[in-house]
Amino acid sequence: MDAEKTWTVRIDIGEHDGRTRAVAHLQTRDTSTVTGVGFARLSPEDRDVPEIGDEIAAARALSDLAHRLLRTATEDVEQVTGEHARLPL
Repeated sequence: MDAEKTWTVRIDIGEHDGRTRAVAHLQTRDTSTVTGVGFARLSPEDRDVPEIGDEIAAARALSDLAHRLLRTATEDVEQVTGEHARLPL
């Protein structure tokens, strides 16, 4: 039977000086965490809908997290194989 694993992502969102910042934390193993960060800001001509800023910042944080996780996986492949690896997103 295949082993089942659970990885947890927590996204912390905060606002400061008209900017929304999201930090996505992925816990891959008991002690290993990968973090991505994303920002959003309200354009002066847009209506202030905080949830939209949260969504944009969170999406950007998750995108950053995905790139960082793929970079980590690439480095792991290279370490195991001793060869250059390229893992496209």
